[in-house]
Amino acid sequence: MRVVSERALVTKTGAVLLGDSVACDAFEASRPLRVVTHAHADHLGGLRKSIKCCEKVLMTPATRDLAETLNESLKLRSECVQTLKYNKPMRFGDETITLHRADHILGACQVLVEDAGGIRVAYSGDFRIEDTPVVESDVLVVEATYGTPSCRRCFDVDVRELLVSMIERRLRGGTVYVFGYYGKMQEVMALLRKADVEVPFVMPERVYEVSKVCVKHGMKLGCLSLATDSEGRELLDGNLPCVAFYHMNARRQVGLRNARICVSGWEFQTPCRQIGENEFLVALSDHSDFDGLIEYVKQSKAKKVITDNYRSHGSVLAKELVKRLGVSAVAMPKGKGQTTL
Repeated sequence: MRVVSERALVTKTGAVLLGDSVACDAFEASRPLRVVTHAHADHLGGLRKSIKCCEKVLMTPATRDLAETLNESLKLRSECVQTLKYNKPMRFGDETITLHRADHILGACQVLVEDAGGIRVAYSGDFRIEDTPVVESDVLVVEATYGTPSCRRCFDVDVRELLVSMIERRLRGGTVYVFGYYGKMQEVMALLRKADVEVPFVMPERVYEVSKVCVKHGMKLGCLSLATDSEGRELLDGNLPCVAFYHMNARRQVGLRNARICVSGWEFQTPCRQIGENEFLVALSDHSDFDGLIEYVKQSKAKKVITDNYRSHGSVLAKELVKRLGVSAVAMPKGKGQTTL
């Protein structure tokens, strides 16, 4: 039986390898199974090749629907693509693979691989610790997006309540534009509906399509209008009370004279900062901050920890885990070739 320390690694192409059979979030020729943890582009690398070469490509039903919507050229109705619900184990050879919920975007998951000897190897994927059930493991691969001590959000206000309040106040003056990324925009929509903000939501086609997928999978988003339809055009052209949701990339093209709110996790000094005459940045993140990452690792009880150094800066987090928790931790990949822990 292989020792615990050899059960996981992150390759130079970003594949998170778990046990003998699983590669997560990138293609790896040596692994028969590919798991997609969520539909963000940096976790879909090599997916076409995985569909062509792997025995199975696993993801949650919501992740498949979102990935198809965001990239219509993906062939996710292929026979090898299998959706797996949360907490439903799947056997493959001597290993059991289970997807656990992660609080990130709709459909996001953590991955647990358990072998015949009972060794548990897990990958956190991207997550927010507040509503993510921690998966206990022997070996853990953890994301490290905000893996430095400077990335702390020690605010004395609830950012979600602040955001809702800001939008409600500005709706008195007409249309409010909200800019963010896919998944984050839909989270803001759900927050507003939960707070009984009942104005129409207006958006371009791609944001509309993603929002419809979220509604299909249970998110309560209320009235949605296309910016190109007559109703949407009337609302925006007339500067009527509504919230217009646009991708962050459209920030410099639309709503330039209106109240504008950008939502981003890359803000740690203050929950809200003014960045223009009528524009504000609100620190709403779908990733754990530094303290949340440390707490997740602590609760996981992992004996060995690998920090994802491909998609983020895992080196600092690995050193901090050793110092603060006394666990064996290393950042991967580093140097040339693949390095095992």
